[in-house]
Amino acid sequence: QVQLVESGGGLVQAGGSLRLSCAASGRTFSSYSMGWFRQAPGKEREFVSAINWSGGNSYYADSVKGRFTISRDYAKNTVYLQMNSLKPEDTAAYYCAAAPASRWGITTVEKNYDYWGQGTQVTVSS
Repeated sequence: QVQLVESGGGLVQAGGSLRLSCAASGRTFSSYSMGWFRQAPGKEREFVSAINWSGGNSYYADSVKGRFTISRDYAKNTVYLQMNSLKPEDTAAYYCAAAPASRWGITTVEKNYDYWGQGTQVTVSS
């Protein structure tokens, strides 16, 4: 089992920045690829970003490329999502998730992730 707890969400004006954190506990952090997803009201959950087990490879949705940066800190068992130049359309609940690295080097597919956090709300005002 892996437990994931997100934090760092909040209300920010358009153009501002936030850094989301996802603290992992349980099984070995490095055994998992990590991802961030988001879900806006009335919409399906969508992929945002993912990072592989070593932190050497990352992937971004086109909508956030160049504005968001994913990273992971093994000493703290935490994955981060730095979000810059935020737009109102970034408003959503953001979820982190863990996928077994033995099966998925890096994946954008929601069903490949076995463990999920409870989510943190990000609201961007115009």
